[in-house]
Amino acid sequence: MAKMKEIKAKNMNVEKFIADKVKDIQQAVGDGMAINALSGGVDSSVVTVLGHRALGKNLKTYFIDNGIMREGEPARVVATFKKMGIPVEVIDASRAFFAALKGVTDPEEKREAITQTFYKKIFGKLVVKSKATYLLQGTILTDVDETVAGIKRQHNVFAQLGIDPQKAFGYKILEPLIELRKDGVRKVGRGLGLPEAVFERMPFPGPALAARVIGEAKPDRIALARKATAIMEKTFKDVDAFQYMAILHEDRVTGMRDNKRVFGNQIEIRCWDSVDARKARPTRLSFDLLESVAKKITKTIPEVVSVTYNITSKPTSTMEAV
Repeated sequence: MAKMKEIKAKNMNVEKFIADKVKDIQQAVGDGMAINALSGGVDSSVVTVLGHRALGKNLKTYFIDNGIMREGEPARVVATFKKMGIPVEVIDASRAFFAALKGVTDPEEKREAITQTFYKKIFGKLVVKSKATYLLQGTILTDVDETVAGIKRQHNVFAQLGIDPQKAFGYKILEPLIELRKDGVRKVGRGLGLPEAVFERMPFPGPALAARVIGEAKPDRIALARKATAIMEKTFKDVDAFQYMAILHEDRVTGMRDNKRVFGNQIEIRCWDSVDARKARPTRLSFDLLESVAKKITKTIPEVVSVTYNITSKPTSTMEAV
């Protein structure tokens, strides 16, 4: 397999990159229609604005509410893009995703279940409805590298695995950011005029909170991870880090509530220093901050009795747990 060309952030001419990609998208789609899914993350946000600059009303943008997002995510994302003049239609697909995840515990099988539900069941219908022939998505080079290397299957990588999206799903996929790493995508976001809060936003995985629940991603377990994530993100809002997250472990651990022994849940906190996610080291946080977030999580979420902090670099750890 030929190695993917990389455009390094330090060498890129942002204005030329944007102009070239706008032209490429216009030439590919022509007078046809394209669709894309906006999650609110950096990659999907940048590709959404890039696509709308190229296609205008010929790009239909959807937010797929899969039931596994963070607190208030759909409303926040829609409001942000409305301010930029980009309409976003929310599709409630939570029942379909939880049905696909039922009984699935293996990390790769979970990712595959989400991939198939997203691209076949949900987007297949939207493609027919919109009469689109192209899906615009924010795949970046790190997604490809990790998938091809077998580190973990990214939900948005196909051609590099020998999968033809046209045959598998009925539409072609355009990936204008695939030569970039995260730092390059952020530069493009700035060049497109996105708010800093969007292009500097912390990375969030395609499988959403399902990637932060070890074991089966049941609705009640996703809810626990969502609550812990909200507390952690509020507590860590002033931390200068590449990414941080709360992970719900599968095993129960011994704890105490009201002077009685209980078996409760365990949340693992991860916080990373990195440039492009290929390598990372745990952020050296103050013990006071770690103790504070542990107290808030265990006080607010009765089901959780233990909070831990990951201190292993990538490699051997990965940034996400699942």
